[in-house]
Amino acid sequence: MSAQELFGYASAIVVGLVIGLAGGGGSILTLPIFIYVFDIPTVLATTYSLFVVGSTSFVGSLNHILKKRVDLPVTAAFALPSFVSVYLSRRFLLPFLPDPMLRIGNYVLSKSDAILYFFAFIMIIAARAMIRNDRPEQGEAADGRPRYGNLALDGLAVGVLTGTIGAGGGFLIVPMLVLLAGLPVHRAVATSVFIIAINSFVGFLGDIHHTPLNWNFLLPFTGLSIIGIFTGMYLAQFVAPDKLRRGFGWFVLIVAMYMISKEIFLK
Repeated sequence: MSAQELFGYASAIVVGLVIGLAGGGGSILTLPIFIYVFDIPTVLATTYSLFVVGSTSFVGSLNHILKKRVDLPVTAAFALPSFVSVYLSRRFLLPFLPDPMLRIGNYVLSKSDAILYFFAFIMIIAARAMIRNDRPEQGEAADGRPRYGNLALDGLAVGVLTGTIGAGGGFLIVPMLVLLAGLPVHRAVATSVFIIAINSFVGFLGDIHHTPLNWNFLLPFTGLSIIGIFTGMYLAQFVAPDKLRRGFGWFVLIVAMYMISKEIFLK
């Protein structure tokens, strides 16, 4: 095993660590790891990302469920519409996107490049939210009455995002659960992990009909990520999450800039 592969497998622990500490953000790391460290094609990397993030988040959510931190009615309102849009996006939208996506003269934008650019754009938005700590203390549901209609619409949008680029969307889900459901941040994080788990698995199911998978690679990577989420949930008791989130936000921003520069200048 090369040093590059060892680095990639070690990064799997960091993926789980981030999910355990922040309630999301793992998929922001998995896709660049799969593409730039393991040289996995972009569309296949999104499939792998869904499985790894889904499995890791599911294991972590079991602990949250046992401790009754997950709000199940809010989960249903957000997640059911999201499941539909995730599955349809993976099963029908992504396979039928044209390749190339755009051709103007000598310039050709392939489907893989379009997904990478979109993913980098989402990374920049996520990094900005983490650096600024954009988590409202209360919002529309400060009266304790969740806005189920708005939660369903937000779930649809996050589902399309998850289905298109393989990102769980935790950086979007947590603020919306605080804003629209009136959940305290710690319950929003726990509920987000559960939603990400099921969302990711639904998206993954949309792929297994037409995508060959390397389980000898995928299962060890996922196992290391699961070790990371248990470590993250343990450290969450001692680490100031706001400071860690800001630091991770700057790291995500650097990775996004690297992805964009590599795709534009180093191809």
